[in-house]
Amino acid sequence: MTKSLDIDALRERFLMKDFDEQVFEFSAAELVDYASSCGELAPRYTDPAHPEFQAPPTFATCLRPGRRLPEGFPNLPGLGMDAGKAVAPKAPILPGVPLTARSHLHDIYAKTGRSGRMTFLVTRMEIYDPAGTLLANADTRIVIREKPEA
Repeated sequence: MTKSLDIDALRERFLMKDFDEQVFEFSAAELVDYASSCGELAPRYTDPAHPEFQAPPTFATCLRPGRRLPEGFPNLPGLGMDAGKAVAPKAPILPGVPLTARSHLHDIYAKTGRSGRMTFLVTRMEIYDPAGTLLANADTRIVIREKPEA
């Protein structure tokens, strides 16, 4: 990254603008498989006959956008790494219900630490049911560390 990288210009151009939309639908068996693979034991996540059967709260992390970044987003030089994920469940994700997931850049910021300058990109996927109810937010953070000078 160069010192001329203008974070404010990137924020102005790209933040809070949907750049991807995907539609998903999951069966009860798929939700059980996910719960089991995570070691979940609670019947509301593992037993489709349970009256409150639903996807586990972390389920939204398995949804993948078609695009990782908006069209036209500059290629930032440096070493890109996964900087973490966060899920904020809002309402149950149920089997057989079509889900619409929309992604946008939620934040762009820079930090300087012992390893040098780092730029963070936070992509938020918002998951909705057919009635437009927000079911979950799933944030993915990417950090791009400036290449050290030789």
